[in-house]
Amino acid sequence: MKLACGDHSFPMLNHEATIDLIAGMGFEGFDLALMGNRSHIRPEHIRSDIASAAQTIGKSIRRRGLEISDVFCIPWTTFEVLAPNHPDEDERIASRKLFDDLLDFTLRIKGPGITMVPGIDFPTLGHDASLELAGQELQWRAAKATAEGLRFSVECHMGSVAASPDDVLKLLEYAPDLKLTLDYTHFIAPGYKQTDIDRLAPFAGHVQVRGGRVDAGQCSMKENTIDYESVVAVLAENKYQDFLAVEYVWIDWGGMNRCDNVSETILMRDRLLASLAGEKWVYPESTT
Repeated sequence: MKLACGDHSFPMLNHEATIDLIAGMGFEGFDLALMGNRSHIRPEHIRSDIASAAQTIGKSIRRRGLEISDVFCIPWTTFEVLAPNHPDEDERIASRKLFDDLLDFTLRIKGPGITMVPGIDFPTLGHDASLELAGQELQWRAAKATAEGLRFSVECHMGSVAASPDDVLKLLEYAPDLKLTLDYTHFIAPGYKQTDIDRLAPFAGHVQVRGGRVDAGQCSMKENTIDYESVVAVLAENKYQDFLAVEYVWIDWGGMNRCDNVSETILMRDRLLASLAGEKWVYPESTT
């Protein structure tokens, strides 16, 4: 396992400075975020000239010795827009077109895979039908990505159509080629036990990590209750050999703008490095 970090951790910096920071912190991988209306580089920025965008962005990332570890796309600031399981057929068609463009971009930038979000519950469908439709649509995407030699995974986040470990497993039954971008915080925050989440590890295609606890999808390492040494061990037992992406975010959603992202990213980096080396990690003493 190697360590990565995403550009969406540092939205107040320009993109070149963000790349420099991530490389300067010693990460090997770079998670590129394409998030509608809010990230450094957005889907609406690249779709008019995918080839040129992939060449320019790829060059900027690799000039610092980083490899692209994931292309993470959230279509818009609300999860309804272009949701794969949207009840409106025209919206689903538009969502598929976005995926096709994203697949083209990821192949051109030579990324290993794509992460998206799985959709939400739509009242007109109900939960069970929303989950089944999400599975059908995500399988279509996963099959296309697999045919091109890429991973396609979803981050089953709080508020999504698959917000419980049991629903995630049901979703994977509908979409057998689908992988997970596994983030324990989205299940710890609503109160699921870590052992419940461990059941998802065999399906991990990408992993995101940050501090988390009950009622907080993101928190400092001092408040964190997730046993990341156990997470690393469970992933190793399941033969996971890809990136662990440190993913502190800074957004006004779920109170996820209350951390010093640079310091917390470094603390998590060091804890993961110690775990991978079989060493004990101790929170560093505060200095004045």
